[in-house]
Amino acid sequence: MGDSRLPHPGQFVQVLQGRDKGKYAVIVEVIDNKFVKIADGDKRKFDNPKKKNLLHLRLFNETSSEVADSLRETGRVTNGKLRFALSKFIEKVEMQNNTVQDQKGD
Repeated sequence: MGDSRLPHPGQFVQVLQGRDKGKYAVIVEVIDNKFVKIADGDKRKFDNPKKKNLLHLRLFNETSSEVADSLRETGRVTNGKLRFALSKFIEKVEMQNNTVQDQKGD
């Protein structure tokens, strides 16, 4: 999908600044080269996404194909689909973090 440094719908992010610092979300819209809209399907629903400066987000190389496909086909995504994609992603990230910590402990 082009340059991996450029944000795209369906991409996972972690909020680095603001009230939601540390939380994970999914990009649901790219506004321009500086701002995106993010949602998590829980506190921040698809119908009311948060506009965030890209400098305040940690972009992951991983994208939810289900979310990206839904956005591309219908222009919308269900909050349930966002929550499901995020829960799978967070589970994967936490598993990787535990593996790294286990290796440091040896």
